[in-house]
Amino acid sequence: MKDKSTGIIIRILKLTKPHWKLFAGFIIAIIFTAFLDSLGTYITKLIIDEGIMVENLEKVIYYCKLFGITYLLNSISFFTFIYCAGRLGEWMQFDLREKLFNHIQELSFSFFDRSSTGWLLSRISSDTEKMADLATWMLLDSIWAFFNIIISLIFMAIINIKLALIMALILPLLVLIAGKFKIHILGEYRKVRSLNSKITAAFSESFSGVKIVKALTREKTNLRDFGGLTGEMYHTSYRAAWLSAFFLPAVQLIITLALGAILWFGGWQIELGFMTIGGLRAFIGFITFMLWPIQDLARVFSGMQQSIAAAERVFGLLDTPSDIQDKFEAMEDASYKGDIEFKNVSFSYKKDSPVLSNFNLSIKAGETVAIVGPTGGGKTTIASLISRYYEPEEGQILMDGVDNRDYTQKALQSRIGVVLQKPHLFSGTIRENIEYGKPGASFDEIINAAKTANSYNMITSLKNKWDEIVGEDGTMLSQGQKQLISLTRAVLASPDILIMDEATSAIDTLTEKDIQKGIEALLEDRTSIIIAHRLSTIKDADRILVVENGKIKEEGDHTKLLKNRGHYYELYTSQFRRERTAAIGLLE
Repeated sequence: MKDKSTGIIIRILKLTKPHWKLFAGFIIAIIFTAFLDSLGTYITKLIIDEGIMVENLEKVIYYCKLFGITYLLNSISFFTFIYCAGRLGEWMQFDLREKLFNHIQELSFSFFDRSSTGWLLSRISSDTEKMADLATWMLLDSIWAFFNIIISLIFMAIINIKLALIMALILPLLVLIAGKFKIHILGEYRKVRSLNSKITAAFSESFSGVKIVKALTREKTNLRDFGGLTGEMYHTSYRAAWLSAFFLPAVQLIITLALGAILWFGGWQIELGFMTIGGLRAFIGFITFMLWPIQDLARVFSGMQQSIAAAERVFGLLDTPSDIQDKFEAMEDASYKGDIEFKNVSFSYKKDSPVLSNFNLSIKAGETVAIVGPTGGGKTTIASLISRYYEPEEGQILMDGVDNRDYTQKALQSRIGVVLQKPHLFSGTIRENIEYGKPGASFDEIINAAKTANSYNMITSLKNKWDEIVGEDGTMLSQGQKQLISLTRAVLASPDILIMDEATSAIDTLTEKDIQKGIEALLEDRTSIIIAHRLSTIKDADRILVVENGKIKEEGDHTKLLKNRGHYYELYTSQFRRERTAAIGLLE
């Protein structure tokens, strides 16, 4: 445990390397401040012994001037280390958050399948702040405490070596007590950080799914579950706080006994003529200097354990490798005609639960292929493998005859456009969301893309037109409007290959007609894979695949598959009957 904690602290301190000037500045300023604190106390001894006690006004004035200069320098030094520590902490948080954000974006989809949004937010926000605190304010307190004690002992030894030895013998006992408490406090704060992540995740899930929560009247159930988590965190935090609180009285008791011994022994030394009143006064001052940092060790240790627990989780995230790695010699530029081939591909999300087994499929450049079938049959998996969101366990996926693993992920995915069932829009304006498909695109390009995708009239009918705020995840727009913007974004990107994953399944029939026109323009002159729920939208596809249990059960065009009266015919007729029944119900 000790070696692990030490290793984590060293790794945190290494993060200060890019800002070594600030780091060195605040370290030097702390040491200088500790020296000036002790020097000021020693000067008070001289004022008493060489000035007041012998009624030497000249000495009093001289040492008072020296005392004033000392504390002026102390103030400058104090400002310096506070300023340097503050700036260093902000820079560390900036670097850490940027590094985390970049790393998280590089991780594969399988990582996000098993990690909650709330857990990730907790790492980027509160944990990075605690790590920066350790390398600045907690390190500041620790170094200040260390040098206060060492320099105070040196001045004590100058005044009276015997009393200095008494204090030196007490210090190891205090360190031993601190070490014992540290182990138990760290364990409790590890539990606190783990529970905090669960609470953040519960927050995030409840708020993002607030419509479902209200629709199913889950408020009380969610509150009960959330109360269980917060209750557990309360008890764990209470135990950690109790340990931290108990540490302080234990230290104070030892220090009080030491102070009593010093006063008794010092008074005896004065009577024997081996010590002066000023010396004893300075001794009490030095003990006070030592008492403050030792008492504060409870807070420092408590904060340090929280920071170490936070750092363990942040470094664990940073050390998590992506399941998908680019080859060293992978091609960074990609432009496809559009030929796609699956050769004996096998894939599973979980062991012993194959989704695809020895799957084979060939798609020609410019061909529009629709994939239909029951939920869980492997339709979306096929699309995800083409985009290399996941990699096959066996077999190959060829793009124009080249294994898609021979391209970098960025090169491959930049030439593949994806339109999802639930389009995601980012906070901002409509124009900014469309421009996301091609950063730096001119306004004319955006307008042309909107006209091609059949979204121009919808956008210009809005109050603020292109500057309309969409809200978080497009909450200010309807599902159909969001999908039209998503299509416009895809048109602007002008991909070589297009994948549409049930893009109209959640859209009403009237809006679907507008979207369908946009889709037709988007499909033109490019290889397209359409995963469809509404079979009426894929009648014009060059080829339709019926996929079930990871196998192609049927394939052909719409007319051919209806004539065969197989799986597709059953799916189409049953869906047609459901839609007709629903329409009759509306008329009635």
